[in-house]
Amino acid sequence: MEKKGFVQEFKTFISRGNVVDMAVGVIIGSAFTKIVNSLVNDVLMPALGVLTGGVNFADLKFVITPATEEVAEVAIKYGAFVQNIIDFLLIAIVVFVMVKMINKIRDMGKEETAE
Repeated sequence: MEKKGFVQEFKTFISRGNVVDMAVGVIIGSAFTKIVNSLVNDVLMPALGVLTGGVNFADLKFVITPATEEVAEVAIKYGAFVQNIIDFLLIAIVVFVMVKMINKIRDMGKEETAE
């Protein structure tokens, strides 16, 4: 009898609107992340690379101890940090612009229904 109670409780939990809404949000968010990352990595970064003369920030580093046959290189990879900052800023700008566009489209729809 207790197992049936657990199954029934689980069905009630999973069928709540907020759980389903959250699951849809996570799935849509994941797909949206792929779109934004592709826009940044495949469209914006190559254009930025042309503007910076082809410098790949991720490769910039300060070598503390060069590599030998026995020991790996020890380096501060500040370029990867700079690249992550640039990626973050580009992604934030893209998301901001997309949200502004979505809000503008939504507002246009509200104006049409108000008339």
